Amino acid sequence: MTVFQLIRRAAAAIALAVPLLSPAQDSGTTEWVVGYAAGGGSDALARTLAEQMGKTMGRTIIVNNKPGGATNIAADYVAKSKAQDRMLFTADFATLAANPWLFSRLPFDPDRDFKSVGLLGRFPLVLVVGPQVPATGYREFLAWAKARKTPVSFASSGIGSPQHLAGELFRERTGLNLQHVPYRGGALAVQDLIGGQVDMALMDSATVVPHLQGGRLRALGVASMHRVQVLPGMPTLAEQGLADFEAFAWQGLVVPAGASADQVAALNTALQKALASEPVKARLQALAIEPMPGTPAQMNAYVKAERARWGAVIKAANVQLD
Repeated sequence: MTVFQLIRRAAAAIALAVPLLSPAQDSGTTEWVVGYAAGGGSDALARTLAEQMGKTMGRTIIVNNKPGGATNIAADYVAKSKAQDRMLFTADFATLAANPWLFSRLPFDPDRDFKSVGLLGRFPLVLVVGPQVPATGYREFLAWAKARKTPVSFASSGIGSPQHLAGELFRERTGLNLQHVPYRGGALAVQDLIGGQVDMALMDSATVVPHLQGGRLRALGVASMHRVQVLPGMPTLAEQGLADFEAFAWQGLVVPAGASADQVAALNTALQKALASEPVKARLQALAIEPMPGTPAQMNAYVKAERARWGAVIKAANVQLD
């Protein structure tokens, strides 16, 4: 069975276990808000954990998808919610690390309006190329790209996305002449990669692994400090000479600032138990997601470091979304 089939099977099972309902249908439930559409990796991760955490806490956790605005619509909804003790939110790379730099003004304060519960997981980014690129490894790609007289095009799932900013960091570290081509989501970017309309991308593993297995795309390296389980034979970019190059799309769990310390502690306990459970570990492996267990304090430290690191990249590349 391919990873793509596993992903579809896991997503279908999760959707049945954690139904997509309006929170108004059951005022005794906990609402988990996701800033992306149903059916994607972010949605599947939330539903996977909501099912297990709900069992531990003896509560029904309903996933509510509010896509748009680079997660700002969902974040503003949660920040202004009156149900401070019954609201969870998937706050990710965009919400907590990139958007404070990408937008001159946000309708919420990512530090003041939320309390961290704990990190959820991260999606490794993989350097992939289309069929027209002759390289089979990073060094060969570097030589090919430097010999070109025209820019190398790189696709992303949108301006300011982890895939875009990883590409900007790649440009900075390699000195290559790159041209960014943003898309409305990773699936559309991958379609044009397969079709040869763009040359390369640093795309999350969950999106590209099915196409790597089918031979429609070619991977040249993983943008992490260690090899990933879903692509055990693929060397990292660092192994191939791009020292200390690391980029992930990551997600964490937060609650509105009005939640009590006891509520945060209880949620963290349930989250850690869920991440350590065999059903969740199996599903995350099928979805090509690496779990990130830890405390609220560890999440705060991670967010602080990521915001500083990617803020420097955003400033250097002069990327703005308003």
